[in-house]
Amino acid sequence: MKLTTRLDGITYRFRNITDVLAKANEPKAGDRLIGIAAQSNSERVAAKVVLSELTVEDLTENPTVPYEKDEVTRMGWDSLNQPGYQSMKNMTIGELREWFLDHRTTPDVLKRSARNFTGEVAAAVAKIMSSMDLVYAASRIQYTTQCNTEIGQPGTIASRVQPNSTTDDPEMIVLSLAEGVSFGNGDACIGINPVNDDAANTKRIADACYEFMTCNEIPTQLVVLSHITTQMEAVRRGAPLSMIFQSIAGTQAANDDFGVSKALVEEADALIKQQGLCQGPNLLYFETGQGSEVSIGRDLGVDEMTLEARTYGFCRYFRPFMVNNVTGFIGPETIFDGKEMIRGSLEDHFMGKMLGLPMGMAPCFTNHTSISMDDQQIATMLLAMAGATYYIGIPVADDVMLAYQDTSYHDNATLREMLGRTAAPEFHRWMVSRELCDERGVLTEKAGDGSIFLK
Repeated sequence: MKLTTRLDGITYRFRNITDVLAKANEPKAGDRLIGIAAQSNSERVAAKVVLSELTVEDLTENPTVPYEKDEVTRMGWDSLNQPGYQSMKNMTIGELREWFLDHRTTPDVLKRSARNFTGEVAAAVAKIMSSMDLVYAASRIQYTTQCNTEIGQPGTIASRVQPNSTTDDPEMIVLSLAEGVSFGNGDACIGINPVNDDAANTKRIADACYEFMTCNEIPTQLVVLSHITTQMEAVRRGAPLSMIFQSIAGTQAANDDFGVSKALVEEADALIKQQGLCQGPNLLYFETGQGSEVSIGRDLGVDEMTLEARTYGFCRYFRPFMVNNVTGFIGPETIFDGKEMIRGSLEDHFMGKMLGLPMGMAPCFTNHTSISMDDQQIATMLLAMAGATYYIGIPVADDVMLAYQDTSYHDNATLREMLGRTAAPEFHRWMVSRELCDERGVLTEKAGDGSIFLK
């Protein structure tokens, strides 16, 4: 395994694969924060050269966190399709990049390869891709999943309607929910972030949203994003939840701090299959994003992009209904500006699809970063071109509870009209029946008036 190269008369040496991956990464604040980033553009290029010449086997057999010490590593390795891996392990990362970009590699073949790779391999390929490479390669891979309804079909863009309240007021949540649904948001799910993380409050919010959902015969699924253990207790108390949510990270140490493990997710999956509202088979919802490990000091010296790819190995193990990437949410200590947010979002979307996941994207930012709404909208449009499964939908792009900026109710409708897409099939038919859009998915004059659901 060669970890050196010579460029312009200078020899560059890298300590190990973890060092090569970090130095090959595009500039990220989190990597600079922990002192692992390339010190110059020349060093970054040298690392990319070295990385391109390593093999799939090199990256797989030398994980950034040892197998015996880390559950996330084990889950990535244990979910590999061994015959598939063996058939591709001798390819270099450069050759694998070309394989993903070759029009002769069909979408079906790309999808079948998803379990041939670990997170480290996905990160390595993405690190030597341009932004257009990331968009093009991801656009050729699409996954459908089913909870109550199905998302991810070609020709669709779904959204999670996120009607948060600063006081967990069910009436305010339902009012915002009505507006969001009237714009065509919510076919991925109705998902509320509660302020108070307790089972009684989780059930109270779920009850209010479920009543609205059933009274208006809305074909979707419902989730309240409290901690996984809180949701489990709420389900045991009869909360009408469709699936279970949890934020996860790329190291066992970070997941320990999050209060989540493989065994706990398995328990939650079994519970929601027995007592949830939907048949599935996909009943889990994961949230991820570059930098979460760095922000809590659980990165173990691994770059934030590679850790994000490792997170997808955890997700893949459970075949979730939806995965939501929120790179940019933490703040400038992990993603400093719009360029970093756009690049990170494109990387994550491709890596998730490469590893077999239905990727929803939230190219977002908090108010103390050097990211603008222009940056956010550019990322949103690029990701739509790349085939993102769904987006978040919040009132006027500003979440009053989480204090961050994301895709608005209006933005999701605009994306569909620009690209000739519709909502998920069941939801689209429901919108047409309520005269919220025409058969093409274009909104009518009734759209945006949430009061039609409250009369």
